[in-house]
Amino acid sequence: MRTTRLLLAALALTAIATPATLATAGTTAVSDPARAELRGIVEDVVGATGKRYGVKDDAGHVMDTVKIIQDTTGGYLAVSHHLASDGHFRVNLATSTDLLNWHWVRELAGSNTGPASQPTIAQASNGGFVMAWEQEQAGGGNNHLAFRYYANRADLLAGRVTRSFDAPRRLSSCAEGTPNIYGITLSPDIDHSTIDLGGHYWWNCDRDRQQRGRLTNFNSWTTSAQPNFDNALLHWGVGGNIGDRDQVSFRGYSFGLIEGQYTKGDFGSWRTFVFDYQTGNADRTTIHTNAGSTAFANPTVTSLRAPNGQPALVMTLFIPSEGAGSGESGELIYYKTY
Repeated sequence: MRTTRLLLAALALTAIATPATLATAGTTAVSDPARAELRGIVEDVVGATGKRYGVKDDAGHVMDTVKIIQDTTGGYLAVSHHLASDGHFRVNLATSTDLLNWHWVRELAGSNTGPASQPTIAQASNGGFVMAWEQEQAGGGNNHLAFRYYANRADLLAGRVTRSFDAPRRLSSCAEGTPNIYGITLSPDIDHSTIDLGGHYWWNCDRDRQQRGRLTNFNSWTTSAQPNFDNALLHWGVGGNIGDRDQVSFRGYSFGLIEGQYTKGDFGSWRTFVFDYQTGNADRTTIHTNAGSTAFANPTVTSLRAPNGQPALVMTLFIPSEGAGSGESGELIYYKTY
């Protein structure tokens, strides 16, 4: 996924997939070979360098919708959510030395904020961390995007928040959420910054659709719908939700993984697509797991160094029970060196 700071500078807020950037059917785009290579890596779970199904941390929390980034001091950091015994989602922080075994550090959101889910995290150029998630009020409802800033690694591990912002809903009266962070620009600090963010909004309070927004100076939020992003999946017959996504720079081009639900309400119809930010087109994937799972949701992808020091891509997917092969339901982490 990326580090998010590797996002191409030319990708402006409005340039996700405008008609002028869409590739004409039958033409060849310069990003095609890189996209095909990326798709092959994403599809080949069986041949991954390392993988783990049904991931939990060492405290026993499931690590659903996990987002992994490189820890610049060594190893890896991850945020994820789990469903607590009170029926509310909580966001957790964990560390790892090998990408597959995770040590629970602490809860970052949920107990004090109301239900919190779908977290993502990115490190800024000054060493601070921006975390975003989908926040729900206690008792349910009012789903919206929430942001927190931690000034350094020690503060993140201690849960000490420096800046907080909860974004008002702009596009839906019902729900907005599932964030990913495209980039963080400091000019020169978090109080003079731009955070470029993707998310979904509940279109007509009926189906999730794509949005992209900016958090400016950690106190001002603007966002807009991205219908051409949606169109890339609608082209393939996706009739349900178009939701969670992530972005990565690979072979000098910008790509994304995004989930699409073919049939509204059918968890077994979730699939993951590779999105090309250069052309505005998406490729369907046929993901091969050891036991033949067929449904894949909540994708993330991060470019980092593998435990052996080689460049690698680490992917995470949630495998719903409705489309899971034997022993494969829950969160999947897998990585491939290249």
